[in-house]
Amino acid sequence: MSEDDNKVFLQAVFAETAKGDGRLFVDALADDVRWTIIGRTAWSRTYEGKRAVLEELLRPLSEQLGGRNVVSAERFLAEGDVVVVEGRNHSVTASGRDYPNRYCWIFVMRDGRIAEITEYTDTQLIAEVLAPPSPHSLG
Repeated sequence: MSEDDNKVFLQAVFAETAKGDGRLFVDALADDVRWTIIGRTAWSRTYEGKRAVLEELLRPLSEQLGGRNVVSAERFLAEGDVVVVEGRNHSVTASGRDYPNRYCWIFVMRDGRIAEITEYTDTQLIAEVLAPPSPHSLG
């Protein structure tokens, strides 16, 4: 896929996540995806493989957000197989706390799928609002 194709594809993915629908995002993940969350929070590490992303990151996050993770994207920059996306979270935790996180994701695309994500985010907000993932969800 061209850089324009990759950008348009991720724009479509984030149009759905802005509605709280993450199915297209999950479907776009390569089976061997690597997702690295920068920082020193309990959530910060590299999740290796789609199964780990789903079970160790997205499921525990969904549980804390009451099942709905609303994320919009505001800016997309593409060069080759890399697409940089600036986004923001509009979710509320299951306990009623706002979770207005901001993100800069660096996506590496491969064959129309997300092969790698590096996430830069407000780690202080994560530490203040989210509980550490439960031990049963850690790999």
